[in-house]
Amino acid sequence: MNQNQVMKRYYKEFFLSIAAYVIVLIGSISILKGFEFTQPMQTIIALTPVLPIAFVIIAIMRALKDSDELQQKVQFSAVIFSAVATGMITFSYGLLEGIGFPPFPTIWVLPMMFMFWGFSLGYFWKKYQ
Repeated sequence: MNQNQVMKRYYKEFFLSIAAYVIVLIGSISILKGFEFTQPMQTIIALTPVLPIAFVIIAIMRALKDSDELQQKVQFSAVIFSAVATGMITFSYGLLEGIGFPPFPTIWVLPMMFMFWGFSLGYFWKKYQ
């Protein structure tokens, strides 16, 4: 499979999964706001958006596995940068929480990682060209 085919499949899987995530997220929020459920049922409904995100991660992993070596190297560098940057920021903020800063909402950790990953891709692509 060439790189164009890999990316075509990735975009299809990624955007279908993201669309499913948005639909499930809106549905779960609407259901939780509109009805009363027991705590276990609320937990299940609140976690339903995780399933489509798992498919996003599967699409990413499949695309990385099937990519050429240069693409893998660039992506690896970007992912490592993302993990370290996110770790340092959340760790540092955790220390600030100890002196009275408001709690950091953990729901932002994964989007932060994806943001750093995306931004750093530009840098690493230039570095390897």
